[in-house]
Amino acid sequence: MKKALIIFGTRPEAIKMAPVIHAAENSGIEAITCATAQHREMLDQVNEFFGITPDYDLNLMQPKQDLFDVTVYCLSRIRQVLQKVKPDVVLVQGDTTTTFAAALGAFYERIPVGHIEAGLRTGDISSPFPEEGNRRMVSPLASYHFAPTEQAMENLMAENVPSERIFLTGNTSIDALSWGSEQSLVYPELGKLYGKKPMVLMTAHRRENFGEPIRNIMAAVRRFFMKRSDLHLIYPVHPNPNVKSVAEEMLGDIPNVSLISPVDYSELIFLLRSCQFVLTDSGGLQEEAPTLGKPVLVLRETTERPEAVLSGCAELVGHDSDKIIRGLETLSDMSSAKYQSMSQAVNPFGDGTAAKQIIRILERELGAEEPLYSISANSEAGASLPVQMSL
Repeated sequence: MKKALIIFGTRPEAIKMAPVIHAAENSGIEAITCATAQHREMLDQVNEFFGITPDYDLNLMQPKQDLFDVTVYCLSRIRQVLQKVKPDVVLVQGDTTTTFAAALGAFYERIPVGHIEAGLRTGDISSPFPEEGNRRMVSPLASYHFAPTEQAMENLMAENVPSERIFLTGNTSIDALSWGSEQSLVYPELGKLYGKKPMVLMTAHRRENFGEPIRNIMAAVRRFFMKRSDLHLIYPVHPNPNVKSVAEEMLGDIPNVSLISPVDYSELIFLLRSCQFVLTDSGGLQEEAPTLGKPVLVLRETTERPEAVLSGCAELVGHDSDKIIRGLETLSDMSSAKYQSMSQAVNPFGDGTAAKQIIRILERELGAEEPLYSISANSEAGASLPVQMSL
């Protein structure tokens, strides 16, 4: 049986790797898991939700660690795992420092790399930072590029990645959300925060928004929700002082704004299902919210997920206060043409079968045993169908 070493270190990586790990069960691929724990507590929550116990846990998180620390620790510790496991392929996901360090380590050990969620680009290496740089550096090291969308495929081909090494599968985030949404998720304490009022879900934590941008975002949110007591904002605040201190200063005294601790994945699904729309600088929420028919205002100047904007699911508002307020005003009216259009737009990120497609492709490419999944050649070539869930 062929061995795939699946490496992840943050909550988003674990969410998107979980369907792949489960899809490998009873297949011709043995999934061996390695958590770097670049993010400790938030990673553990996801592993518990999906029933995953990593075979290797590097426990890298240290107080006040920076990008240099994470990269050095990750690369040196992954070396030991690679030499012990001797996998046939290393799977990495997305654009974290764990992703880059794991891909580099596999390259040093001459082990093929499969990059899940390959080909995302903003065109600006500083935005988002360091994610855009990480994913650009992983691509030349990868042997298998699992692209979530046609645009991602085109980005890779424009960088001279051989077309036969690119596989259009959709995004495994849709697989994870589909599975999670089938669970019975009820959180009365979260529901009490907004009661019968329409609720807006906000997340803002991107490094490139630190400083003046985050203050502009908070100023716009403050102006809007001070006037709109008929709406309630729930904002799970990232613990980073660059975010938390500004949020508490500028939003902490508004009655219809709830600043809460970071939520686990199941709580996030509950809030997504309950909200009217989403205000975020997160990448994952740009994929997840449209699956549930929730419009998204993106608090960034650029996005590596332009498909969400082009399909009408999302709108870029950046950190311009006036633009953010206009977006909030429009989406606060569920009867408006804009809201109806955005909430009914088709999600472009896949049909919830990405993980199965990835495992099927690896079985074929690695010459593994008879595959568990029978997927048409058209799907393997990249014809993932869009899907929207009604919950």
